[in-house]
Amino acid sequence: MQNPLPSFVLDSEATNGSAVNCMPTNPEPEKPAAAGSDEQLMVAFSRGSTDAFGELFSRYKQPLFGFFRRRLADPAQAEELTQETFLAVIRASSRYEPRALFRTYLYAIACKILRAHRRKAAFRFAFLGAAAAVREPEFENGIDAEVLLRQAMRKLERLDREILMLREFEQLSYGEIAELLALPVNTVRSRLFRARMALRNLLAAPAPKPSAAHLAQSEGGL
Repeated sequence: MQNPLPSFVLDSEATNGSAVNCMPTNPEPEKPAAAGSDEQLMVAFSRGSTDAFGELFSRYKQPLFGFFRRRLADPAQAEELTQETFLAVIRASSRYEPRALFRTYLYAIACKILRAHRRKAAFRFAFLGAAAAVREPEFENGIDAEVLLRQAMRKLERLDREILMLREFEQLSYGEIAELLALPVNTVRSRLFRARMALRNLLAAPAPKPSAAHLAQSEGGL
């Protein structure tokens, strides 16, 4: 994804006063080292350090874009929601308290934004029809291992698929997943195990052979 957010968002938000006017002004903001923890950087940003936000954005722009991209068909929408998530972080920065890992805090915001996006898409679908339907990511890279994996994952139950992606792609801990999805840790463990076994069985199953009718239909379309 592109990297415009730190350079233009902070300036525009400061200009219209909608997001950072509630942040305490600091004439000499702290400039934490790049090696600081996520939580330290977020605290520094809440006290006025734009350098701290720039470092957080650099660390999480690609992981967060990947989070949305794996759940949305349109990469432009994934980028839009990524920036929306960082904007939400900016707007809520004055209320931030390091009670949990920043990563958990960030993905909790991302999950809320994704749910809101899906609700809006479902609402549009009710009035506009299939053109506005919520779709899973589509890929046109041929039949290869990645495509087969994604096709198999679509067949999992939605909650199982979400837990599996949060664990395998976002690499969140069981506790973080439990907090994000409001589930007991043991439920996360059991459903993750079930999702992995189901995915393994789906990948081990032979690919269905096309029927004679399907072949005839395909040939007729050439």
